[in-house]
Amino acid sequence: MALFSSAPDSLCILRLSAIGDVCNAIAAVQSIQRQWPETKLTWIAGKAEASLIAPLMPDVEVITYDKRAGWQGVKTVWNILKGRRFDALLHMQTALRASVLSIGIKARYRLGFDKTRVSDLQQWFTNVKVPSPESLHVLDGFMAFAETLGVKPETPRWSITLPDQDTAWASEMIGDTPTLIIAPAASKTFKNWTAEGYAAVIEHAASLGFRILLAGGPGKSELELGEKIQRLLSVKVDNLIGKTTLLQMVALEQQAKLVLAPDSGPAHLANAIGTPVIGLYAHHNPARTGPYRWRDYVVSVYEDAILAETGKTPADIAWRTRVKDENAMQRITPENVINTFDRLLKDKELQP
Repeated sequence: MALFSSAPDSLCILRLSAIGDVCNAIAAVQSIQRQWPETKLTWIAGKAEASLIAPLMPDVEVITYDKRAGWQGVKTVWNILKGRRFDALLHMQTALRASVLSIGIKARYRLGFDKTRVSDLQQWFTNVKVPSPESLHVLDGFMAFAETLGVKPETPRWSITLPDQDTAWASEMIGDTPTLIIAPAASKTFKNWTAEGYAAVIEHAASLGFRILLAGGPGKSELELGEKIQRLLSVKVDNLIGKTTLLQMVALEQQAKLVLAPDSGPAHLANAIGTPVIGLYAHHNPARTGPYRWRDYVVSVYEDAILAETGKTPADIAWRTRVKDENAMQRITPENVINTFDRLLKDKELQP
């Protein structure tokens, strides 16, 4: 039964991280906005995530939580919210630090995951358990929060308008050249594919007439992977790893022909802005965490890897079971990715 038959006055969203999950949560929050435009929304997010949400969703109050500040970061959020009460809290993150933070958020209804998806004792911090949908995907789980409130079910979609300066910058960088963006690194290095694999795909894409642009954050492992890829190439690429803001990277992806990335924020950012994306998966089930609108073009060895590790198929294991073999991504071959790349070009008529 829906909690509200008409628009509530105020809602609080608690989803701190990561970029990919926040991209998925945006679709659920925008569903609420479309149907209840008068409802005041407050979103508590991590620093990087807040820097994305605030410019993309100007009608949402964004409160930044700095986990590096420790207990002081928690108290800062609590002080901002002192004396305020929401009609409902959407507690969309099971991490214990998020649940501790939720103690200072006053709300009549405190929505959290049901027993199928709950973890880290989140059930002790909520009083409404959101029914898990039949779909495994985390985005459908987020959409279930909106439906539990009383929002009518709809297909997830995003409305993304980037700042003019970032769009203009990306237009100048890309111009009219058909561009493949490769964001080769994930935040966890075990999710990364091999430099040799990326190099083979780049050589193939370049032979078809694509310009290739490497993108990503400023982390040491990201920079090193980008440099290693470049050393293996006989063709020119533009390496912008560590040289863009988050919004500039989104703007680049928006104007590219397609994106190639592992299970990472850039894959979900491309999905949110409607750019075709090939996701590379081994450690997590892409049916749960793949780029939502482009799951048909995921290159996945998850099923083989989990069978080798556990002797079981995805249907026989827990919802969020991860492959632990840190070399699992090496199961993906360049031929796997190139074949998927060519199929996407043909299906979506993306030839240069």
